[in-house]
Amino acid sequence: MKFRTLGNTGKELSAIGLGCMGMSFAYGPADEQESISTLHKALDLGVNFWDTADMYANGENEKLISRVLVPNREKIFIATKFGFRFRDGKAGHSGAPGTYFDGSPEWIRQAVDASLQRLKIDEIDLYYAHRVDPHIPVEETVGAMAELVKAGKVKYLGLSEASAASIRKAHAIHPITALQSEYSLLTRDVENGILEVIRELGITLVPYSPLARGLFSNINESQTFGDDDFRKSLPRYQEKYLENNRNLAREINEFAAARGVKGTQLALAWVLNQGSDIIPIPGTKRISYLEENIAAAGIELSAEDLAIIDSILKKYPDVGERYSEGSMKLVNN
Repeated sequence: MKFRTLGNTGKELSAIGLGCMGMSFAYGPADEQESISTLHKALDLGVNFWDTADMYANGENEKLISRVLVPNREKIFIATKFGFRFRDGKAGHSGAPGTYFDGSPEWIRQAVDASLQRLKIDEIDLYYAHRVDPHIPVEETVGAMAELVKAGKVKYLGLSEASAASIRKAHAIHPITALQSEYSLLTRDVENGILEVIRELGITLVPYSPLARGLFSNINESQTFGDDDFRKSLPRYQEKYLENNRNLAREINEFAAARGVKGTQLALAWVLNQGSDIIPIPGTKRISYLEENIAAAGIELSAEDLAIIDSILKKYPDVGERYSEGSMKLVNN
């Protein structure tokens, strides 16, 4: 396993982390035994950076992870997130009618204690605000988060899907260690000024969905998604954009095959190639995909490779929004 340094902390984390959301939430039926096996395999392979959130299955994902985290605490750098709440108590995705965001100090103090209890640990390594609350100054949210550091409940602070302006304001209150935002071949919002700011401030980018939610592996199966798979609600999987994305995925996969790798591995290698201060967290609940993802860290891309990938993307620009309209209102605030 290759390693990368997290921000200015000196912490060495696996160059590819593990997103755990799909083990409990959003991507079809859960299989706890398979997920537990995948977590153990991740440890065996040196993947020491794990990511979850309190909203994933309404806390059940944190509980699941705790079963492997607790007996291996010193080997794992655990990140979790707070902010999304459910009006009816039923877990939903960020754009669901019953889901709302709460970045208030009052909720932060409750949320951290609940996450610590579910994870069964005394201190969270990296604690993110899952979004920037549009109704509360980010300085107020981060000020409350900073109190958690003083209290010994959290080591480092992060933001997710924050704008460059919000990052600067937050960092002035307390050092921000990581920004978790979607970044992939298809989603490159952070290139519009955000990457520049976090590099100036020494903040690591942690891309989630670096494989564009399976577009390079599942695109031709999109019509078979079950009702418990939230990708059914995403514009990129709707008929308007589906043909474009199928063609894009086909060409990426063909180029990857010519290189002797899979399309998903090529996509992940592209993200890694964008800078040594980037630590992607592809999600999976299966050992086979975990092993494929990790292998991507060893793929070297030449300038010619990058140019070919760029030319493919330019041929198919109409990929669609990454989220539904409701969810998009909460990104890059």
